[in-house]
This record gives sequence, C-alpha cells and structure tokens, in this order.
Amino acid sequence: MSDDVALPALSRFTFPTALVVTQAGRVIARAGAVDEVFPLASVTKPLVAWSALVAVERGMLDLEDPATPERDGACLLPGATVADLLSHSSGVAFDSDAVLSPAGKRRIYSNRGIEILGERLVEATGTGLEEWVEQTVLEPLGMASVLIPGSPAYSGQGSAEDLSLFARELAAPTLVGEELARRARTVVRPGLDGVLPGYGRQSPCDFGLGVEVRGGKSPHWTGAHNSPQTFGHFGQAGSFLWVDPVAGREAVFLGTKPFSRLHAQAWPGLSDQVLAL
Repeated sequence: MSDDVALPALSRFTFPTALVVTQAGRVIARAGAVDEVFPLASVTKPLVAWSALVAVERGMLDLEDPATPERDGACLLPGATVADLLSHSSGVAFDSDAVLSPAGKRRIYSNRGIEILGERLVEATGTGLEEWVEQTVLEPLGMASVLIPGSPAYSGQGSAEDLSLFARELAAPTLVGEELARRARTVVRPGLDGVLPGYGRQSPCDFGLGVEVRGGKSPHWTGAHNSPQTFGHFGQAGSFLWVDPVAGREAVFLGTKPFSRLHAQAWPGLSDQVLAL
C-alpha cells in the first residue's frame, strides 16, 4: 500500500489535514501533513486516561476510588468513582462543578470530569499532570511532538505521525496490562443515555475508560463498516483517533479547521475508505 494514499473523502477538505493508518504495528498509509503539529482538542482525553491507567496498574490509584475526596464533611460527587470520571457517568456538568445527575444515571459528557480526574491523578502520584503524562505515555512511546500544556480534557497538540504511535498502543498495549486495557475499551455502566457532542442524543451513549465505544450509535463520526467494538475519540479541533479491533486497523486524522458540518458529513465515508484499503 502507498504511503501517499489518495482517498476520495480527503479531497473534501480544502485546508491542511493529516491522516495516518496503521495495522499490525506498522503504518500502511499516510496522507497530508503528517509531521505538522495540530491541536488535538478532546483527543487529549484518551492520552490522559491512559496515563491514569498506568497509575492504576502501579497501584497508585484505583478505579473504584471516590471521584472527589470528602472535604468539610461533604463530597462534590457522592457515589461517583474514578471510573465514572473516565466514562462521563459521574453526573458533573460539562464545564463547571454543577452536579446535574446522581452518579451512574446519565452519560453527561464532561470536560470538568476529566479535569477532576487530573486533580486526582496529581494527588495520587505526587507529580504534575503534564510531567506524569510525559513520563508514562509520551516518552515511552516516542511521541516527541505531543504536549498537553493545560486542561487534560482538551489542551493537547501534536502530529498525526506521533498520535498514530498511541493508536498502536491502544491496539496492542505495552504500558498497561491486557486485563486493564480490555476493561478500558469495555462499556462502563452499560445502557446509559446521553448526548454525543456534535451528533445529538444517543441511546445508549457508550463510553469506556477515557474512550468512546462505538456500539450502535447513529449518527456517528466513524464509518458504517466500523465494528461496534471500535473505540477512540474525536475532538472539536477536527481531530479523531479510532481503533477497530475487529478489522485490526487504526486511523488518526488531524487538521487546521475546527469540527464542522463538513467533518460530520465526510468522516464516516473516510473511515469506510480507510477500512477498504
């Protein structure tokens, strides 16, 4: 297969983009500015989540730990766990500490929940969050271009070439054990309804630990031929990363323009073309 792959769906993007497709641990196709640094937006979340799973693997954090510690006899998110933060089932609002639902009752997509996770991770490891992610994920995988300078929910940036290294890690884990990796890509609290940003209400709205699980969602940003077991994330920067364990293939897409109707329309066809390579 050619590195400089020509896929019809890519021609719809009239601005700089990058696509890297991998399979069995190697790159099988590239297109666009694969070494250019682009914003990741919410594709930051799986990177931080994986660093949290490293802490779990090392016994520094437990998925069943309270999402927030008790302070002054009260808890911000009573009944919610670290796993709930990772899977958007803690009940906390998108971008504030407002509690919109009891834990485990609704899938409320929450940047704030991932930021609380970051705070818990700093407490558990005694290490700054950016440093922890770099030491446990970015450096071991050789992701030199990737930085997460602010919010663990959306501040990442990096190249598609480097992000593809992480896609391969998700497909064949080396930094966490297979049992924990399997748990990460398994739906947490199955059956919860919720809103998938950009795609509307989904019933159910499946998420694992830091990754979205495709399941039966419709409409969706992956292709019609992606398996229900496909997992990954997309971001409002116009970015995505998916791993399809049934097809044995992974794809990373980045670009200079924020998520728009164009992305929503073109991405499913692009994913199907990637699967057909």
